[in-house]
Amino acid sequence: MYSKIQETASWLKERMPARPETAIILGTGLGRLSEEIKKEVVIPYKEIPNFPVSTVEGHEGKFIFGKLGSKDIIAMEGRFHYYEGYSMKEVTFPIRVMNELGIKTLFVSNAAGGTNPSFRIGDLMIITDHINFMPENPLHGPNIPPGPRFPDMSEAYNTDLIELADQIAAEQGIKVKHGVYLGTQGPTYETPSEYRMFARFGADAVGMSTVPEVIVARHCGIRCFGISIITDLGVNGKIVKVTHENVQKAANEAQPRMAAIMKEMINRS
Repeated sequence: MYSKIQETASWLKERMPARPETAIILGTGLGRLSEEIKKEVVIPYKEIPNFPVSTVEGHEGKFIFGKLGSKDIIAMEGRFHYYEGYSMKEVTFPIRVMNELGIKTLFVSNAAGGTNPSFRIGDLMIITDHINFMPENPLHGPNIPPGPRFPDMSEAYNTDLIELADQIAAEQGIKVKHGVYLGTQGPTYETPSEYRMFARFGADAVGMSTVPEVIVARHCGIRCFGISIITDLGVNGKIVKVTHENVQKAANEAQPRMAAIMKEMINRS
């Protein structure tokens, strides 16, 4: 595995116009943030050695080198999911590669179902912690350098970045929530009983991504910031039929607020 990571990183280094230290993973319905990026090199996933290919509608599948404001960045337009049939090693392979490329900070975004009764569709939730409810930990198996065998996860989401996000949101008059994100395998959306169970576990929102990426990023020593757009509600009396199209629509409507926070954070961090 490590030799493949090095091979892919070496291939990308030959095409990198700069040496960014910041990366962004753009989730469901949030690909329009790429419009804010001054793109210098765009590489489809299918052209990158050893890379999986995203199969989900709304995930474009492009690796972008460019600038967001004044900062050099890497952006993943589309991510990989365990429910697509990939192993956790494949899902998190891009994180390993970005670590080899010198990334120090990772920004992740996603769409999620809210289990907190105070949430509304379209809310932005800054992730303060997560619960791994997926069937496999991405660190299962032989340890991959440079991370420790038993990495600490007491601060999975960087507190300094959370404070910065709160400050920027206040400056721009954007309301944000804080909460715990619970990651499930998917691809089914949750039943009402599952929503109730997850809320009792301490989850404020539920989704099908992010957790494996953050675990591996922290294993690599990369600091992380995560934000969810609440696209549906798993709260008694507010549960309705959920479709992927509705999730994308809600995410797209909230995207400008999320993009404004992310862009300013990256420029200041």
